Parts: sequence; C-alpha cells; structure tokens
Amino acid sequence: MTSIKEQAAISRLLSFLQEWDNAGKVERSHILQNFIETNQGKTAPELEQEFSQGASLFLVRLTTWLRLTYMTGCCLDNILKAINIFLSAVSSNRYLIEFLEVGGVLTLLEILGLEKIKEEDKKESIKLLQLIANSGRKHKELICESYGVRSIAEFFAKSKSEETQEEVQILLDALVHGNPKYQNQVYKGLIALLPCTSPRVQQLSLQTLRTAQSIVGTTHPSIVDCVLKVLRTMHLEVQYEAIELIKDLVNYDVRHALLKGLVELLIPSVKETSKLQPKILNDSSVLHLTAHLPVFLQQAAAAKAIGVLARSNLTIAEELLHFRVVHSLMAAMGNTDHSNSQRLASLTLEFFVQIFPVVEEHVCKSMGEELYKLFLSNAEELYMKMDSIQADILAANKVNVTKAYNVPKMNMETRAEESPDHEAHRRRQGKKA
Repeated sequence: MTSIKEQAAISRLLSFLQEWDNAGKVERSHILQNFIETNQGKTAPELEQEFSQGASLFLVRLTTWLRLTYMTGCCLDNILKAINIFLSAVSSNRYLIEFLEVGGVLTLLEILGLEKIKEEDKKESIKLLQLIANSGRKHKELICESYGVRSIAEFFAKSKSEETQEEVQILLDALVHGNPKYQNQVYKGLIALLPCTSPRVQQLSLQTLRTAQSIVGTTHPSIVDCVLKVLRTMHLEVQYEAIELIKDLVNYDVRHALLKGLVELLIPSVKETSKLQPKILNDSSVLHLTAHLPVFLQQAAAAKAIGVLARSNLTIAEELLHFRVVHSLMAAMGNTDHSNSQRLASLTLEFFVQIFPVVEEHVCKSMGEELYKLFLSNAEELYMKMDSIQADILAANKVNVTKAYNVPKMNMETRAEESPDHEAHRRRQGKKA
C-alpha cells in the first residue's frame, strides 16, 4: 500500500505526462526548456526521484516525438538536448538501452543527412552519438553497422561551423578506438575526407588519421596519393598536419612510394603546369595567379617535407638520393614562377650538400663557381640574388647522384644530436672502408 506522499508524487507525474500529451508544439517547447534548465547534470537516480520512478515514461514520449517530427526540425534542438540529459546521466544504462531499442541510432544518423535541418541541431545529434559510442564496443559496432561512418563523414565534409567539426572529430576518434571490427572502416572514411574543400575538416581528419593509422597498423593503398594531394593547400595548418602524417607513414610499407612521390612533386608535369597557362597569358594579374597555383604550392610543400624527413633520419636521406632528389631540388630552385619553392628547395639542398660530399661535388660542378658561392653564402636568399640564366641552369640540370656515399662532412657528434640514425650511418661507413 502506497503512502500519501508516494500517491502525491505519482499524481504529479501523471499530471505532468497528461500535460505533455495534451500540449501543442509551443507548449511542448516550453516544457522541454523548463526540463532542460532544471535537470541539467542530474544523475539517473535523481531523475527517477524527480519523476517518481517514472522517468522512462517521459523519455519514451521524447523519443516518440523525435521519430515523428525530426524531418520537419520542429523543436529538434530541445528534444535532443532533453534526451542528452537522460543518456549523459550517471548510471543511465537503462535509458540508453530504451533509446537504442526504438531505433535511436538510425534516427540520429538520418538527421545528419537531412538538408532542411539546421547544423546546430545536427551538432546535438553528434553529441548523442558520442555518448552512445563511449558507452561500449557493442554500441560503436551498432553505429558502424548502421552505415554510421559514411553518414558522419558526409556531414563532416559539408559542415561549416568549427565547433561542429570539432565535435565530429571527437566522435570519429571514439569510433576508431576499441572497435577492432570496424576500425578499418573508420580509417578508410578518414582517408576519403582528405580531398574535401574545408581546410578545417582536412586538418582535423589528418590529426585523427594519424591516430587511426597507429591503431590499424597497416596502410591503405590510396593513402599516399591522398596525402600528397593535400600538399596543394595554401593553409599552413593543413600542410603541417599532412607533413606530420607523412613522418608517420615512412615507417610503414608505403615508404618507397611516399618518398618517390615527394621527389616527383618537385618537378611538376607539363600537363599540370599548362592547365592554367591560357588564363595566365590572358590575365594581367599573373603574379597573383602563379603565387597560388596549386601544383607550385605542392612543389614547395614537397621540398619542405623532404627536408624534414632527411634531417630526422639519415637513412631516409640516403634513400632519397636514389630517387635523384638532388636533381629535382635543383630543378625546383630554378622555378622562377614560385619563390617559396625556390627558397624551400634551396634550404633542403643545403642539408644534402652539408651531409654528403658526393652531393657537394656534383652540385658545385653543375652550378658553376659563381652560383655555388652565392648558394653557400645564403641558401635561403639565393632566389633573390641569382639571374635568369642561373635559374635556367638550375632548371635544366642533369645531376645524378645515386651511389658512392662518403663519410658525411659535418661533425659526427653534432649530427648525432640531430639524427638518431647518424651513429649507425658512421658505423656502416667504417665497415665499408
């Protein structure tokens, strides 16, 4: 037999539920707003106390209304926030199961694909998916089995708000952790995001891809081409993340293809450089066009990446010589259409000249005494001091350094501080001698 106090609580609950059932859109919006304001941060036991052990009766009404109205976007923001209070509550496993049993995941994913829905509402959907993903492996698998990775990635690529984009990154990161059955699916989805037009999405995808790569352990064949194409960006923050990923990828089976691809980017194909030629010839703003020509941005970024890789690992520097990196760097130095390519290629070539005597010999011979002196005096500013004939000499060079490595010129102890592989390099050279 229930006490008078319990009967009063039950009566209040029934009255509240009846008020909800009889309310229209405006009244329900007010009820939701009050619920959100008064119950934010409560635990599951506190919610049960608030609803006289009948909180699930209100949750089922929320999920029912969500399924009926989500396509119209009516009060969607507040409905999702109210459901979030239930699912984020401490000890809320029962609420989560109830939400999933009525197809909650599919509804949240469908919301992401609807064009009429505001991005702010879709962000709330992403937050709910985060809660579901963080509740365990089987729930991550449920999201992936519902074609979740595709829906999330497509929304990510189209999203405009940085805040929303960061929430999506958190969700993708959660899906790649502790999800061995579908981690490859998430990994491939991240690779597919690299060509998207949003710099912020590219940046966040690259960051998450580094994590995914370490978890998956094997590489997908398309990753080399995709990451090299990202180097065409004019956004330095994106370029930085791409180079960081490249630094990781050289430790995998795509190393050969990656190094070869980077060197090839130093000399853009005639087909690539001629694409904008008619526009350049017909436009008086030629300097503005060539300054941002994607293939030249890619050329400069490749020169930078090669320098970063070579300085970090002498073994990689030696491997790059096999791909005629010296020839290609000198050719990039002769690209008078893009000064940043000249500057970065010159700085990277300076490193190879300082480390390998055979490179110094070939470069000096190819450049000629006067140009080589200018190069040694200040490699970074060489592009500002050389004339058009000297630039042509660099662009048309025939240098071919593929073997005959000698002991590096620079002090071994100094280089050992800069490169963990340098001592190993010295020992190999000693054995050869």
